[in-house]
Amino acid sequence: MSFKIIVDSCCDLTPAMLSDPCFASVPLTIRVGEENIVDDATFDQAGLLWRMKQCPTAPSTSCPSPADYLSAFEASSADDIYVVTLSALLSGSHNSAAQARLLYLEEHPQCNVHIFNSCSASSGEVLIALKVRELAQTGMHFSSVVNQTARFIDEMQTFFVLETLDNLRKNGRLTRLQNIVTSTLRIKLLMGSTPEGEICKRGQAMSIRQALSKMVELMAGDPKHEGRVLCITHCNCLERAFQLKEMALKSCRFSDVIICETGGISTVYANDGGVVAAY
Repeated sequence: MSFKIIVDSCCDLTPAMLSDPCFASVPLTIRVGEENIVDDATFDQAGLLWRMKQCPTAPSTSCPSPADYLSAFEASSADDIYVVTLSALLSGSHNSAAQARLLYLEEHPQCNVHIFNSCSASSGEVLIALKVRELAQTGMHFSSVVNQTARFIDEMQTFFVLETLDNLRKNGRLTRLQNIVTSTLRIKLLMGSTPEGEICKRGQAMSIRQALSKMVELMAGDPKHEGRVLCITHCNCLERAFQLKEMALKSCRFSDVIICETGGISTVYANDGGVVAAY
């Protein structure tokens, strides 16, 4: 059975990963001031960071439409289609994919389509996409791939440390944390995701490095991390990503550590200097 893994563009697969024909990405759109930027292969990270710094208002993002996903399904020509989206509590991407699935199956009832709610973003989506590929390449039945990936998502952890939470706050992603953010502007917050995919506070520190150290402490204290892959995604701070990798390798028992770079959507919310990690 042929398979295709379709992700939204908050899944920060590396160019090498995306070159695998089993993957396809459906872009979200970014609006900075009066300019619309499509988060696809034409994305220019340096240009977006510059525009965000120059613009007096916060950037906004738009999820793919059901028609966008439907086009990706049609182009896949696969028997089994797996879709990985941003947390359904953070974006409408998951809902658009679910609507497209219903439309597609009306015309292609012989196909299998499953929409995974990552309950995460960026690094978390990368790990889910890679897990689906790992399982599907063995020839495993569609339902088994879905069940094993769902268990993987349930056990996955996502953390992030940002230089500034301003874009997240202005775009309503931190509604429950606005008071915390306002009162701790000089403190670096270690953030994470709840099992449902909401953003939550996991700790705080006086510097980014201290916050990353706290992140590694939490990883090392979680027995479920052993043998898993750690994915680190950075926004214009490769040295910081390698520092986190080095700390994790010293304190944890990951089977591998991979480093990715933020695409457009992750760049908007991680902002310059942000680091996202998932395992």
